[in-house]
Amino acid sequence: MTSKRKVSCYIAASLDGYIATKSDSLDWLFKVEMDGDAGYGEYMETIDTVVMGRRTYEWVIEHENGNYPYTDKKSYVFSKSAPDSDEHATFTDEAIPAFVERLRKEPGKGIWVIGGSQLLHAFLKERLIDELIISYAPVLIGDGIPLFRPMDMETEFTLLSAKQIGQFAQLHLVRK
Repeated sequence: MTSKRKVSCYIAASLDGYIATKSDSLDWLFKVEMDGDAGYGEYMETIDTVVMGRRTYEWVIEHENGNYPYTDKKSYVFSKSAPDSDEHATFTDEAIPAFVERLRKEPGKGIWVIGGSQLLHAFLKERLIDELIISYAPVLIGDGIPLFRPMDMETEFTLLSAKQIGQFAQLHLVRK
């Protein structure tokens, strides 16, 4: 019997719950002291698929100077108006439940929902996020792109661990 591929979100947020400023800046994040890579390398070994929204994809391409950092992973970009694919990713507007069901039937490792918050919201709304690893930075940015958008439902998680990594507080949660 094969095990179900886990869908997770590994992400950093400000103390007031934002993943970026309104202008998509992460400058506040890079100023925070961190020990090592906050478990990023270990996490990356558990996944073989990355999923993101088009805005996140464009941000990654721009800020990595065209050097796509996930070339060793299968990449999907959700977009309503996108080409079929490019050299880095397959673009899709497939319904999220059908997309996840299809990926879970394929052999492989975990699936990482990188962002942004609209896509994360859509996955949460469909109850398709199995695990959250959130590193909170001790910074209040006041306004920006929220990690979690308002929902008309309740989703419970179990706290597996809470640890300090430099100045970050990292929570590791799994859905009940």
